Amino acid sequence: MPSKVFSAATVGLEAQIIEVEVEVSHGLRRFSIVGLPDKAVEESKERVGAAIKSTGLKSPHSQTERVLVSLAPADLKKEGSLYDLPIALGYLTASEQIKFDSQDKIFIGELALDGKLRPIKGALSFALVAKEKSCPELILPQANASEAALIKGLKVIGVKDLEQVIKYLEGQIQISPFKIETEQFVSLKNSSIDLGWIKGQQFAKRALEIAAAGNHNLLMEGPPGTGKTLLAKAIPSILPQLSFEEILEVTKIYSASGLLSKEKPLISQRPFRSPHHTSSEAALIGGGNPPRPGEITLAHRGVLFLDEFPEFHRDVLESLRQPLEEGTITVLRARHRLTFPAKFMLVAATNPCPCGYRNDPERECTCSSSQVAKYRRKLSGPLMDRIDLFVDVPQIKYEKLVNVDPEHSSSKIKDGVKKAREIQRERFSLEKVLVNSEMIIPQIKKYCQIDAKSGDLLRKFVNSGKLSARGYHRVLKVARTIADLENSENILYDHLSEALAYRIQEKK
Repeated sequence: MPSKVFSAATVGLEAQIIEVEVEVSHGLRRFSIVGLPDKAVEESKERVGAAIKSTGLKSPHSQTERVLVSLAPADLKKEGSLYDLPIALGYLTASEQIKFDSQDKIFIGELALDGKLRPIKGALSFALVAKEKSCPELILPQANASEAALIKGLKVIGVKDLEQVIKYLEGQIQISPFKIETEQFVSLKNSSIDLGWIKGQQFAKRALEIAAAGNHNLLMEGPPGTGKTLLAKAIPSILPQLSFEEILEVTKIYSASGLLSKEKPLISQRPFRSPHHTSSEAALIGGGNPPRPGEITLAHRGVLFLDEFPEFHRDVLESLRQPLEEGTITVLRARHRLTFPAKFMLVAATNPCPCGYRNDPERECTCSSSQVAKYRRKLSGPLMDRIDLFVDVPQIKYEKLVNVDPEHSSSKIKDGVKKAREIQRERFSLEKVLVNSEMIIPQIKKYCQIDAKSGDLLRKFVNSGKLSARGYHRVLKVARTIADLENSENILYDHLSEALAYRIQEKK
């Protein structure tokens, strides 16, 4: 009679229950795995056979048996080595070497040849699907137990080898469910650069404060060596802590991507991703076969910093347009259609021209007009229209370079950003958004009311063509953030003027 145990597979960032059925019959020795297995799954039979033999039980390789393993649903591609443990237990049950109740249990794990269990990717996703499907017990490698234990109300059993699993299932030993206190892994200390280290650039620091408060997109332009990269790297130091729900969101992404460390099974700091300008489109937005999360998904709830912005390939930059608008990215392949989250703050830095000294009062630009035009053409109008704040980062004088700037330290700016975010959280408590940049048109109409004087100012810029319809709504969202930083219930004329001052820099 066939045996059945339960496992799981990851599809994108989500997990799905997999039924592992094993039938053992007499005949010509054969070990077959069906159900769209990839090469790693097909090779499982060799690992499983060696692991079972190392525990002192009868291996399928030493018997005159026909072993058939079916992974259902059969039309879902099965990938990776995480089915080793359920296949081994299914075989041992079907061959009547062990006996246990397999209901309400999910098994995950890769087997070494000596029977030890190796860690796998996506443990958090498996724990989530186990709780969702009312499977109260998850048995997986010890190295992944702390990660899975983040999900409360689930019995997580971490095991070190196949022999220990068998003894536990047959009641010969007791293993206590793994417990974890998330507070021990939540770091309040931020190791990023402090804004107080950066001399001068008050205008740019103010733009960073606004961008951080409302999660707005920001582009910095200036000659080499003025602090653009340093300013961008200081942004994490002024961003508020992730909430527990956001921690689970981000950790789930990194777990499925195999980027979690054993020592720290959750991501408690907002991500800061800075891919090189030679990165491919698939690396940035996600892709491959099967599709994997890209940099924009790894930057979810954090910052995506693109240094040397025009040096990225044009098609790579253009692929950012939909995620910047939607907050998600949908990757389509012949057999897959996956949607990954991508609610990130885009921070970009660029030189004004290839040599970097266009319009610099001290240095002469050596670029021809055609070189400058070609350089700036890489940044298309539709892409630039999705950026909320444009800021110049000029060369600074010696006096400012040696001056101490305690007023613009990260700790002081972070306090204001945190208060503004709290105002937004309270405002959107009944909405499906967290920050001002995520507002859609009905919410903009509801929360971004302006007076007649402000309306006249906006009308002038819209009618002159300096503001598109998208730009109009983005200015209102930035003005709402500035008002929140000032703890103002209404958007005032000064708030709107400041938002426009950052917006119209693109038309210079």
